[in-house]
Amino acid sequence: MKKRMTAAVLLAVLTAFGAAGCKQNVGTPEDNAVVEQPEEGGENEKTLSGKVFGFSCADLSNPFYETLEQSVRTALEEQGGRLVVKDPDGSTETQISQISQMIEEGISALFLCPVDETGITPALEALKEADVPVVNVDREVSDTGLITAFVGSDNYNAGHVCGEDLTAQRPEGGRIVIVENPDISSYNERITGFEEAIADGGFEVAGRIEAGGGQNITGSLTQMVSAEPEPDAVMCASDQMAEQVLEVLEELDSDDILVYSVDGSPVTKSALADPGSPMEGVGAQSPINMGKTAVKTAAAVLDGGDYEEETYVETFFINRENVEMYGTDGWQ
Repeated sequence: MKKRMTAAVLLAVLTAFGAAGCKQNVGTPEDNAVVEQPEEGGENEKTLSGKVFGFSCADLSNPFYETLEQSVRTALEEQGGRLVVKDPDGSTETQISQISQMIEEGISALFLCPVDETGITPALEALKEADVPVVNVDREVSDTGLITAFVGSDNYNAGHVCGEDLTAQRPEGGRIVIVENPDISSYNERITGFEEAIADGGFEVAGRIEAGGGQNITGSLTQMVSAEPEPDAVMCASDQMAEQVLEVLEELDSDDILVYSVDGSPVTKSALADPGSPMEGVGAQSPINMGKTAVKTAAAVLDGGDYEEETYVETFFINRENVEMYGTDGWQ
C-alpha cells in the first residue's frame, strides 16, 4: 500500500557517530563498515527469488552511479533477486530503447535514473502500459505520476551545509563563483540550498559557469579567477565539476580560494585530506544507502506492502576535521 509521505533516511553513520576513530559506512557495499541489524521476520529470507530487476542510470562511467548499481545489486542478490543493467552512456534515445528491451525481457521492476528528466517520458509510459513498477532514484523525473516511488538525496541540505560553512569561514562575506548545470533539478536544489544559506552573509555572485554535458570549464573559470579582485570561493554542483576547478586552481597557483561541492567521492575526500588543497568541504550523499533503500522500496511494492512514495536519504558535511572518519577509499 502506498504511503504519501516524505521521509529522511538517517544514515547509519550518524547514529554510530560515537564510534570515534572508525571509518563510517565507506567503500563498496561489500566493504561497508556499517553492520545493519536484521529486521523482524528475517532479513536473509530470499523474498525476491526468481525476480529480475532492471537498472538504468544516466551514465555508468560516473563513479556515483557505479557505486549505486553495486549497492542495488548486492541488496537484491541477498534476497535472491537478479539485476539486469543497461548503460545508456548519456543518451536519452539509447535509454528509452534499452528500457523497451528490458520490458520485453520481463523485468519485475525498474530502478531508473533518467538521462533527461522530461525526455524519458515515453519510456515511463511504456513501463506503465506494461505494468512494470518504477523506483526512480537520484534524479527525479518530470512526470512523477508515471513512477511508483522516488528515492533520492536531500540535495537542498547538501548545498545548504556548504553555504553554512562558507559563512563561518568568511564572516565578512566576499565574492563567489558558482559552477552549475541548470538542466538537472537535483543540481539546482543544491545550488538553491547554498545560495539561501549565504543570502544574508554579504556575498556577491561574481559569475556563474554552466558545466552541463561534460563541458570543459577551464577557460571560463580561468578568466573569473584571474579577475580582480579574486573570488573568495567556488561552489560546485557536483564533485566532477570540483575536480576541474581544483585542476585550474592548481595551474594558477590560487590556493586561497575555498572550494565546495556536493557528492562525497573518493577523489574529493582525498583532496580534503590534503592540507595544501583549496578543497574546503563537501555536502556528502550516500549512493550505498540510496541503493539499499531503493531495493527495500521495490520489495515492498512487489509484495503489496507499505512503502513511501518519496524518500530522501540524509546528506551531511565532510571537511578536513572529519574526513578521516569517513575515509578516502570509497563512497559512504
